[in-house]
Amino acid sequence: MTSSHSSVGSSSLVWDRRLIDRYDLSGPRYTSYPTAPQFHEEFGEAELCRAIERSNAAGRPLSLYFHIPFCSTVCYYCACNKIITANRKRAMPYLERLVEEIAMQGKLFDQSRPVHQLHWGGGTPTYISDDEKRLLMAATRENFNLLDDDTGEYSIEIHPGDMDVSTISCLRELGFNRLSMGIQDFDPIVQQAVNRFNSVEDVRALVDTARVEGFHSISMDLIYGLPHQSWQTFTSTLDSIIDLNPDRLSVFNYAHMPHLFKVQKQLDELALPSAEEKLLMMERMTEKLLDAGYVYIGMDHFAKPDDELAVAQKSGVLQRNFQGYSTHGGCDLVAFGVSSISAIDNVFAQNHKQIDDYQGAVNAGNLPVARGFELSDDDLLRQEVIKQLICHFELNFADIDAQFSICFKEYFAEELEQLQPMVEDGLVAVGEDQIRVSLAGRLLIRRICMTFDAYIKPSLKNKSAEIRYSKII
Repeated sequence: MTSSHSSVGSSSLVWDRRLIDRYDLSGPRYTSYPTAPQFHEEFGEAELCRAIERSNAAGRPLSLYFHIPFCSTVCYYCACNKIITANRKRAMPYLERLVEEIAMQGKLFDQSRPVHQLHWGGGTPTYISDDEKRLLMAATRENFNLLDDDTGEYSIEIHPGDMDVSTISCLRELGFNRLSMGIQDFDPIVQQAVNRFNSVEDVRALVDTARVEGFHSISMDLIYGLPHQSWQTFTSTLDSIIDLNPDRLSVFNYAHMPHLFKVQKQLDELALPSAEEKLLMMERMTEKLLDAGYVYIGMDHFAKPDDELAVAQKSGVLQRNFQGYSTHGGCDLVAFGVSSISAIDNVFAQNHKQIDDYQGAVNAGNLPVARGFELSDDDLLRQEVIKQLICHFELNFADIDAQFSICFKEYFAEELEQLQPMVEDGLVAVGEDQIRVSLAGRLLIRRICMTFDAYIKPSLKNKSAEIRYSKII
């Protein structure tokens, strides 16, 4: 099968196996540009404080991210920064430091700046008790200007097999209006292999309650490429998901990198599906979701046509940040907790990755920043180019010229030359005044964006990108 169209979704995607085989190498997911491997330890608290001053002068709205690293059990595929413990008392000392960090950072930001977006990630944020959740949100509200009219996008990640339905009303009471559920797969054999369990009944009870409570949007995450998965087993999960009718879906390619993530050594490598089977799963899954009425947003993301993500993409205002695709652009992202990454003015700042280092820094009265990166004018320009391509699959030269006072075709003459093989293969069209990604190129958008990545060119030559990043599909 070289190419296929879905009857419903042929306007948004074309599957071409010949092109996928040629271009499906490893590459960044571009939740940031430059990507995290470029961050360095010369960047510290002083640089972050200067960026916050510039940010206050600009007065942009804020997006807040909180990292809660605890999980009661380990999922063997996991690549997140996490702490596995069944002892839930371990959370409070961490939360106390988190509250201190919120107060420290809160003093640095102009209190009038509204918080348009807020997200709790992990780990498993619902690991902490409802009272602990209230404590954390109260501290946030005390130090930052949270919206009280439900117009912000306030979201939380949940593990459906590890929380009580009653927690849903607590989350709504705290101001959350979006849920992201990590489902991964409903097949019992796959769940046993990866040590993560949640039944269709568990999820349905949470979804029904969330809808009654008035949550604006429910998102679900799936993973393909796990042990014992095949297209046939994954179809059954997809049928259940389509029946549950989430507003958004993220379907991630499992990246088996046990050299980086030790817990993955507990997976049976012999049970992992072949590259051929994974491609088949991705192809059939894409067709099935498009036929079910979802829109392909890009980079493994699907949404209902009336969901804000799809509407934002159609309106040309879709954004991308460390949480993936986003409807709220023009925000400075302030991140709290171990390993979390802020994007403030023209800098990225990452907190300590080890909990002891994080807590030690906060105890000493310091912002717990461990490393970061200050973006040059060239970085900011390339960041915008990559964002436009990854969010909208097209880029107008005149817009970039006006924003950055350059001549796109002169500045990126080398990159436009490097795009030529992709033009000849039908992935992109380069006209006099724009680049447009074809329907066949959308699945390979990461590879197209790599052309404009100034940091990846050397690693493309020596193949080190293969080690650092996951495969594109």
